[in-house]
Amino acid sequence: MKRLFRSRAAMQERMRVLEEEVQECRQLNVRLAELCDVVTELLLPVADRDEAAVRAILDKYRSDVGDPLAR
Repeated sequence: MKRLFRSRAAMQERMRVLEEEVQECRQLNVRLAELCDVVTELLLPVADRDEAAVRAILDKYRSDVGDPLAR
């Protein structure tokens, strides 16, 4: 019976770790999707050489998710 308990406890711990890893992956996917959106938004203003629009988009991104260069 002790072996079953240890095995169940180990399984529950492993499940907890996996759930944390899945949550981290979800957060990274959201961040990546936001970054892809910014890149997409930047393509047209950059092609049009609209520096004000580029600056506004980057400022909005930095205020929403933070500046990756500041870390």
